[in-house]
Amino acid sequence: MTTSLGSDRALDSPAWHSLHGEHARFAQVHGRAARYHSDVSPFHALADPDDPRSWDDLAALVPPGEPVVLAGFGERPGPGWQVAHSGAGVQLIDVALRAEPDPEAVVLTAEDVPEILDLIGRTQPGPYLRRTIELGTYLGLRHRGDLIAMAGERLRPPGFTEISAVCTDPAHRGRGLATRLIRAVAAGIRSRGETPFLHTGAANTGAIRLYEKLGFELRRTVDFTAYQRA
Repeated sequence: MTTSLGSDRALDSPAWHSLHGEHARFAQVHGRAARYHSDVSPFHALADPDDPRSWDDLAALVPPGEPVVLAGFGERPGPGWQVAHSGAGVQLIDVALRAEPDPEAVVLTAEDVPEILDLIGRTQPGPYLRRTIELGTYLGLRHRGDLIAMAGERLRPPGFTEISAVCTDPAHRGRGLATRLIRAVAAGIRSRGETPFLHTGAANTGAIRLYEKLGFELRRTVDFTAYQRA
């Protein structure tokens, strides 16, 4: 699936557009700053990182000492803020993915969260909190009853859905489980007329090669930066 030129601008700030759209029920908003509930996602967002008023609103929204995570602004702290740490990433978008349901994939629910968190802890695909499962559909594959692989939906800017939490138990890698789940999650996204996209670390070259082989295309580089008050 391809997107027309200019129609993907929401992906420049996907958290902001998600919090003011499909994920508004998970949002805390103060003027030009927004954030997810702290047990749903660690992401925050600004209307305009070059506007000092956005950073002032962020300071009013977030209690002192609480970490702030922003993506895609290029480590540009506003007045009164400083960078705590940052990681380089990439954003890829679906241009030729073969999406298809997987008959063995099961929909994960809140009852599966302890097992999900255990798998996340062992594989480290990125942040996943107690209520992250509420952001979208998460699918899993099981072996002898144990959850061995999963993937699901996270950010949802208009017209797009992010595929996230793609992970496989180390003992079951090399069997194409991640590929199956990516295609299955994408099938659900496509059924809504939306386009899948995803993020991964810039140093995760193996994952990037896999995603490009499946039909994703690099859209841009993106930083994931934690800020704190200066």
